[in-house]
Formats: sequence, structure tokens, C-alpha cells
Amino acid sequence: MTASQESVPSPARRTVVAAVGAVGVAAALSACGSSGDASSKGKGSEGGGGGKADTAGSGAAAGKEKGKPLAKTADIPVGGGKVFGDAGVVVTQPKKGEFKAFTNICTHRQCPVSAVEGGTINCPCHHSKFSIEDGSPQPGSPATQPLAAKQITVSGDSVGLA
Repeated sequence: MTASQESVPSPARRTVVAAVGAVGVAAALSACGSSGDASSKGKGSEGGGGGKADTAGSGAAAGKEKGKPLAKTADIPVGGGKVFGDAGVVVTQPKKGEFKAFTNICTHRQCPVSAVEGGTINCPCHHSKFSIEDGSPQPGSPATQPLAAKQITVSGDSVGLA
């Protein structure tokens, strides 16, 4: 046998099987790393049973910039609220003239909340519900931590991020 014809040892079957298994596990873990259903990200809906997505692009996009209006105060129902997915915020009005804001990301599994109905901010992923007054999780919710408060400004008839 010449030097060029020498056989190169091939990996053992056990090594090949282990390597293929490791690649499969890595692929499965990277797929599980997603923080929510992509089809629900960035969507918002009006409170009070509207169930409509927030498609007012100028209002939601403008809300990303501090001081720019998110909405008119009249757009936020008393005892309800509105989700601004593009701005990452939920604005509520628990009592007439009292406005609160919270992150739109659920503390249970980091899905975006989708609606404000029945006095709660609601997450569609696992049905967590949060108070419109202080963002606290409501009894029976899988979430155990409150939504983080966000700073807003109310100037005249406009609500914006602080």
C-alpha cells in the first residue's frame, strides 16, 4: 500500500449518531427560543369589546418618540384602554381623567397583550389578565408579576410617551 492509499480511520458509528443527535437538539432549542406567536406580535386592539387591531399607523409610530402623541384622550375609554403594539405600551383610563400606561408584554411568557376588555388587560397566549389600575395580575391568571408601568404625559386632549 502506498502513502496515498492508506486508509483514514472513519468515525465510530456511536460518534456519528451522537453528533446528529446534538444537531437535532440544538435545532429544537433554537425553535423554542421564540418569545411568542409571530402572528400576534405588534398587534393591538381597542378596549371595550372593539377587538380591532390598532391600524392607526401614524399614532402608533409617532408614539415611539417621546413627547409625540399616541392618541387623543377620547380614544381611551373610561374603564378600559387601548393597546399600542408598535409603541410597546397599553394606555388605560380606570377613572374619568386618570390615565395609566404599562408595557404591552405579558410577564408570564412575554407574549404581547392584545386587548383591554372587562376592566382588564388581556393576553391571548395563556389568558393572563392584568388590572387596568395598577397592572397587577388578576386571580386565576398564570402570570404572577405585574405589567411594568410606563411613563406617559397627558397634555390637553393628547396622550403620549414621556
